[in-house]
Amino acid sequence: MLRRLVVTLSTLSMLAAGLNGGASAQGLFGAPPKASSDDNTPADAASPPPEGTPAPGTKSAKPPPPAPVLPGSPTAVVKPFYEHLGLELDPAQRKNFIDPAKTVLDKSDTLRASGQGECLDPNMALDNADYDKLAIDKSLRTIEAVNGDEAKVVVAFVVEGHQHRLEWKLKKVGGAWKITDLLSVTGEWALSQYQCE
Repeated sequence: MLRRLVVTLSTLSMLAAGLNGGASAQGLFGAPPKASSDDNTPADAASPPPEGTPAPGTKSAKPPPPAPVLPGSPTAVVKPFYEHLGLELDPAQRKNFIDPAKTVLDKSDTLRASGQGECLDPNMALDNADYDKLAIDKSLRTIEAVNGDEAKVVVAFVVEGHQHRLEWKLKKVGGAWKITDLLSVTGEWALSQYQCE
């Protein structure tokens, strides 16, 4: 009985360590909720943290390395927009978009071709922030969530001390992920809401 209790408590401690170790997720979605004061689990108090885990209340010196981007994943579709400034406005990239985003981008192309000006900011993927590739590359974090044929890729980065967070919405069409919308959580705008006419 005692051995089963020790194994159970060890398993719970490892799960807790794994859940609390998502430093990059905390940066995107905020800190996890604090344990309730009713939680009187003596196992947590008795179990030392895994080796290399910072003490409670301290932050680790550097974030964990980003997970590899899988080819064909929603993150793989979004990543090029952070490697090439203004790529979302390139008509050659329309193959990566479907409605409602594609319609807005097509209308923007038509308006630009007519000589009547620009409808969209040239760096929407950067939340219209000043372009600082070094700062963005250094702070860029992504989290992908897939639910059947729909996905979201949340992107967060810091430029000049200002945090930016965007959400790319995607849908699987013919086996490939396509972007349906781009929303700025920070700036409270969405590509689908633009009227390029």
